[in-house]
Amino acid sequence: LVALFFPVCTTVRFVIVGSAVGFRLDSLLKLSDTRARNNKMTLMHYLSKVLSEKLPELLDFPKDLASLELAAKVQLKSLAEEMQAINKGLEKVEQELTISENDGPVSEIFCKTLKGFLSGAEAEVRALTSLYSNVGRNADALALYFGEDPARCPFEQVVTTLHNFVKLFTRSHEENCKQLDLEKKKAQKEAEPEKAKGESENEKDELSHPIKELDISLQSQPQTASAK
Repeated sequence: LVALFFPVCTTVRFVIVGSAVGFRLDSLLKLSDTRARNNKMTLMHYLSKVLSEKLPELLDFPKDLASLELAAKVQLKSLAEEMQAINKGLEKVEQELTISENDGPVSEIFCKTLKGFLSGAEAEVRALTSLYSNVGRNADALALYFGEDPARCPFEQVVTTLHNFVKLFTRSHEENCKQLDLEKKKAQKEAEPEKAKGESENEKDELSHPIKELDISLQSQPQTASAK
């Protein structure tokens, strides 16, 4: 990504007034909105063209970001609500165990079963809580990596923006390839008459060459007879 965003930053300078040394993440999507005077090429097309000509090894970067499509479906708010529901459920089970222990022998088997369940459930909830905390830290780190404030540019916005950028870039690159192919076919078609003309002239030269030789031969015969 670091290698990719250098040409991106250069391209974004056409969008941002002044000399840009960086760019906001949402500026990536503006590359598809800014068009040339002929209204045929956008800055996204231009970026694809620059990478194709100067840094072709970066054209496969969408493959490295294949997980964005799934990541864009993740909602941290929903995860937080689910974690809260799990913790509340565990608290209710603990309360139920406390009540059952006060019931005496009548709830002895139930208490034993509930204790076994809680032992495993508490371990799983602790592991899940740790994973959730890591997700939160990584989400903030992702926003900070792109120079964004996690409070203003949450995880969902970062991932969705990147996912849309990849789709727009891929489409622009495909369009560039199609346009290049059309231009090549057009050039070949325009060259065909010239090629046919050249071949026709060559055939005429080849046909005229024996005639010239025959003419020279006929002209030399009387001279040979008079010499005798």
